[in-house]
Amino acid sequence: MKLYSYFRSSAAYRVRIALSIKGIEYETESKALLKGEHLTADYRSLNPQALIPSLETENAVLSQSLAILEYLEERYPSPPLLPKHPLARAQVRSMALAIACDIHPLDNLRVLNHLREVAKFGDDQINDWYRHWISEGFKGLEVQAQRHSSDRRYCFGDSVSLADVLLVPQMFNARRFNTNLAPFPTLVAITSHLESLPSFAAARPEVQPDAA
Repeated sequence: MKLYSYFRSSAAYRVRIALSIKGIEYETESKALLKGEHLTADYRSLNPQALIPSLETENAVLSQSLAILEYLEERYPSPPLLPKHPLARAQVRSMALAIACDIHPLDNLRVLNHLREVAKFGDDQINDWYRHWISEGFKGLEVQAQRHSSDRRYCFGDSVSLADVLLVPQMFNARRFNTNLAPFPTLVAITSHLESLPSFAAARPEVQPDAA
């Protein structure tokens, strides 16, 4: 497999975590977002959406991190990222989608560039925008984690799930933009534990080859 990635892309970070958890070997090809390397004709021929990440399998190139994660879960079911019970699976997906659909799109680089170039936002306004939408999303997620986490080490129950895979990259972004995390002690505690796990540590942005 080949992962088209960028070290600071939170969506690519999610996929790196899942690949690491499941022990899947892969190669990485970096596409520097700030240099527009994902916008070239060659890359668009692989991923018409021109987004990061993409995962090249033996049969096709997959796009969209959640679709990739679901594919990995179905193709490599052990260790699982979704519980067995349908209700529990839906609850985990709810937490994951709160990040993937309600936080991440509003803080995506494309949106920030539009705010800067078209709406003429300054850096302070953009940073406030970023922090606002992370905080708004974390409010509900904090409550869900309080309800479903067994011991404040995982978002749901007592093992790693899809929700954890999405939480850690989003928390990385929250810290990068100096978001006030005091209102979210459960999410902070869970992230602290997850980041200590080898599979999560191996996926961290600063240890990726293109981070230099």
